[in-house]
Formats: sequence, structure tokens, C-alpha cells
Amino acid sequence: MAGVLETLTVPRASAFPSASFTTVAGASVSRHSSIRFSQFRGLKIQQNRCVASLGSTTKFSCRGSRIVCEAQETAVEVAGVTDATWKSLVLESDSPVLVEFWAPWCGPCKMIHPLIDKLAKQYAGKLNCYKVNTDESPSIATQYKIRSIPTVIIFKNGEKKDAIIGAVPESTLTTSIEKFL
Repeated sequence: MAGVLETLTVPRASAFPSASFTTVAGASVSRHSSIRFSQFRGLKIQQNRCVASLGSTTKFSCRGSRIVCEAQETAVEVAGVTDATWKSLVLESDSPVLVEFWAPWCGPCKMIHPLIDKLAKQYAGKLNCYKVNTDESPSIATQYKIRSIPTVIIFKNGEKKDAIIGAVPESTLTTSIEKFL
């Protein structure tokens, strides 16, 4: 789950005469380029340039820019599971499966989402990770007697092996995962 950057005040580039900026040329048709700020790790300003032809010359004029989080390029999005895909993705999986039961209105669920995303990336190839929205798939939640969310269940060979209830630290989930790899 990616966080949303609501407001960031960044001075103009001319206000940093000694700052080191690195320009990265884009290869797209719209001629995007990026400036990385040395003092703001993980953020870059991507300038949008428009190409305008005037006779035999071509003029580029910048008409705005946006701040881009570089982490979005490498984020792992944990897929959702529905009633229709539950059997094939979870119960018939050859590798262990971690399933997070959550709901959009659940505060602790929002706290644990980035942790589940991190674990999905860390255990890629060894463990499949999915999320079940209990509001959209209540029958799965009822079948596994989910009473509180977030609940994380680990399945192996189609069988429920372990359940962790609540927003727990990473070490708790890692210990449980390692038992079934």
C-alpha cells in the first residue's frame, strides 16, 4: 500500500545554489525529465515538458512539474482474493500462502498493510501473499471464523496452519512464516 503525499513545500532550484541536483533524461515522447534532491531521499521532481514546433525550430517549454516518490516504482502490490479465486490461489497453491483479512474502514488494517507488502517482497518466490476484503468476500471470512481484523492466516497444502490476530510487529509475522517455509 502506498502512502499519499498531500503537501510538500520545496523551494525553487535557484534557492539551492550549492545543492547537488541530478537530472535524469526521460525517453518518452512527452520528454519528461527528473531532478533528484540530495536532501530529500526517495523524492524527485519530474518536469513535464511540451514540444512546440515553430517553423524550422523546435521549442521546449516547461508547463509544470510533479513530485514523484521513487519507491512507487519498486512497490509490490499484494493481490486481492475473492470468492471466485480463493480455491485456485490459496487452497490449491503449491507454496505456503499468507492471507490478510481486512476491511477499508479498519484503522489497524491500514497500519499492517505496508508490513504485508514488505513481507510479500521479502519472501517472493517462497510465499504467496494475498488480501481478502471481508466486506466484499464475507463468506470466506465466515468459513474461517474471522471475528477480528486484521487477521493473518498462513496456509500450507490448502490447510490453515497458523493465525495471527491484530496489528502485530514484523517479528511476530516473520516467526510464524518461517515455521512453514
